[in-house]
Amino acid sequence: MATVQASLRKTFLLRTAGGVAVISLPVCGWWYNAHLQRQKGAQEVATRIRIPGQQTVDDFLIEKCRPGDILLFDRRWETCASGPLAAAACLATKAFLTGQTGVSRSVDNGNFDHVGIIVPGYVRTRHDEFDPSNLLVLEATPQGIVARSLKTRLERTHSRSVVLLQLNAPGEQRDFVSVEGEDDGDDSKVSSRELSVRRVRKHVSRELIKFRDKWVGLGNEYKFKYLYSSLAVGGALSYGLGFNAYLTGPVSPSAWLVVMALQQSAAAQNINERNERFMVKPEDFLRADHRLGDETNPLRMRPGWRFLAPQTLRDHHV
Repeated sequence: MATVQASLRKTFLLRTAGGVAVISLPVCGWWYNAHLQRQKGAQEVATRIRIPGQQTVDDFLIEKCRPGDILLFDRRWETCASGPLAAAACLATKAFLTGQTGVSRSVDNGNFDHVGIIVPGYVRTRHDEFDPSNLLVLEATPQGIVARSLKTRLERTHSRSVVLLQLNAPGEQRDFVSVEGEDDGDDSKVSSRELSVRRVRKHVSRELIKFRDKWVGLGNEYKFKYLYSSLAVGGALSYGLGFNAYLTGPVSPSAWLVVMALQQSAAAQNINERNERFMVKPEDFLRADHRLGDETNPLRMRPGWRFLAPQTLRDHHV
């Protein structure tokens, strides 16, 4: 009898191991291929010939950006090199948190499942302090809470599309005033309204620097990179299955981080309801009526603050 049980146990274990191997082989092959694509893209960017003094298309795009602006990403799960769980998080987010009605119709393509916020860069030299392109993208990712160069982030992205939402402060006219001419340092030539806008902008930059340093540090301290994918999968599934009342974490970690940054910079209302704060999704930033105080949108801006029309920075749908 013992011999029969041992034989059955051995057969069961062998079949289980065989099934795991059959499933693991294509997953490992996909993961290896994703790594190769990432390495190839990084190598292409690193070896790109750059002519001193000559601006590229990305340089012109970055000139439009300021601290507080939002980047929305329509990611490709198949190129996620962070692992199967990270790819599953991307798939779950796309399945349950995208495609909502009421978003801006000026964005024709894309199911945006990830979001990051532009923050001031690190100042290591005097040149960095006055360089308008010294900007970083702060985001929650499978690598943790990271702040990466805006230009490098755009150059290396494998997303289908990337959209910029410019944050407009009360009294600001980013639609009409060029970035170069707004802040030349001569306060005697500007109106009281423009001086007020400058003060608000400086406040936003200061608060975002504090937020950047705090959350990058917390992400490293609490090993957020090991939590991100589980939080993203659990949040998306809970939202999709209607278990919103039982959520103990955000439905989208990336959107939650951006909302907290906007709240600290005083651009978004400080939502006290815990469940409501957790309910923010990436596509909520595209809601056409969010600046009008739409009560159905968990993202609520303070009076006078708004996002301008979306601008496409990357479109790889073809």
